[in-house]
Amino acid sequence: MSAAMIDQAADASVSIKKSEKIAYENNKLHKRLCRLVGQAIGDFNMIEEGDKVMVCLSGGKDSYALLDILLTLRERAPIHFDIIAVNLDQKQPNFPEHVLPAYLTKLGVPFHIENQDTYSIVKRVIPEGKTTCSLCSRLRRGILYRVADELGATKIALGHHRDDILETFFLNMFFGGKLKGMPAKLQSDDGKHIVIRPLAYVKEEDTTRYAAVKQFPIIPCDLCGSQENLQRKQIKGMLREWDKKHPGRVDNAFAALSTVVPSHLMDSGLFNFADLAVDGVANPNGDIAFDEDPCSTPSVMPGIISLREAD
Repeated sequence: MSAAMIDQAADASVSIKKSEKIAYENNKLHKRLCRLVGQAIGDFNMIEEGDKVMVCLSGGKDSYALLDILLTLRERAPIHFDIIAVNLDQKQPNFPEHVLPAYLTKLGVPFHIENQDTYSIVKRVIPEGKTTCSLCSRLRRGILYRVADELGATKIALGHHRDDILETFFLNMFFGGKLKGMPAKLQSDDGKHIVIRPLAYVKEEDTTRYAAVKQFPIIPCDLCGSQENLQRKQIKGMLREWDKKHPGRVDNAFAALSTVVPSHLMDSGLFNFADLAVDGVANPNGDIAFDEDPCSTPSVMPGIISLREAD
């Protein structure tokens, strides 16, 4: 065998090993997403027997990932539930309206495209140069609630992930003066629907990578020309910096959202401070009033460890 043939064989071997490694990592990512989404569904009882889940599909990476993983889990679930994908075409300029119907038809998923010109309303109401996201979101929410009624959907699934939840928490704290986040499951504003966020334990970097692996036909979210909320960009940058300089801090911040101690905050609506009195009974969760270091070892909620090491 000539030297050239030996080199070609070696190159082919390297190429095969590289392809095998990529396939292994992609499969590992898929398994991690399925496990984390399944865990969130279980922890919050998001989907029940006989549910009709309306998956809100925007054309962004997160909602594509949500639909894909839910379809996988449906095949494995011990219960029966239906899925219908819904897209709200808000008549934004240059919106490629053929993309989602073509994708969903090829996938064989039942879908509904709702056509509502909210773009014109937003442009008429919001001054030029101001962010349109808030009003656009409110209009979209009302329309989707109506569509859910018309389709007989029992659950409305949104593609918000762990990073969205944390960003919303810090936005409310820093700019709104509230300890309020974005729950994994909630009752809708009109009291008629249950909204779920099955990606609640999933990191954005994973949905970004998964979208690239699956080659989803992404539709950009800036078609209307609106700029991303600057305050949210600040929070996103802060969390990114924390994750880089202080590994584990963001994970612990997320864990704290499910480990709340009302007696150690200051909301008298959640804890009856006014009637608090000694009763002589030791409280293992009580205040360690005279300790110099108020910090204790953080407890990590189920699922957080697997964000880093899940197979």
